[in-house]
Amino acid sequence: MADEELEALRRQRMAELQAKHGNSSNDPQAQQEAQQRETDMRNSILAQVLDQSARARLSNLAMVKPDKAKAVENYLIQMGRMGQLGGKISESGLIEILEKVSQQTDKKTTVKFNRRKVMDSDEDDDD
Repeated sequence: MADEELEALRRQRMAELQAKHGNSSNDPQAQQEAQQRETDMRNSILAQVLDQSARARLSNLAMVKPDKAKAVENYLIQMGRMGQLGGKISESGLIEILEKVSQQTDKKTTVKFNRRKVMDSDEDDDD
C-alpha cells in the first residue's frame, strides 16, 4: 500500500515539474514553439528599444558576429526591463554600446616564442 502511495506522489510531482517547465518531454514541436515565442518576445522588446537604423546595424552585426550580437541584445533587453532606457536608442547610441561590449570582451592575443638553445659550435672551442 505504501508503494502505491509513493508511486502516486511521484506521478503527481512529475506532472507538476513538467507543467512548471513547459512540459519539456522531448517533444520537438513544443520545443520549437517555445523557442519561437522566445524569439518573438526578444524581437518585440528590441523593436521597442531600438530605432530602425539601430536594428539594421544590429542585424548586420548578427550576420557577422552572432555571439557579440546576442550579448548586445541581452544587454539591451536587460536595460529595457529595468527601465534604464529613456527612449529609443539611435544608431550612434548602439555604436557606443557596441564599443563598451567590445572593450569588455576584448581578448588580448599574445604570442610567446619558446626559443630552444641549440648546441653552438663556438662554445666548444675550448680545446
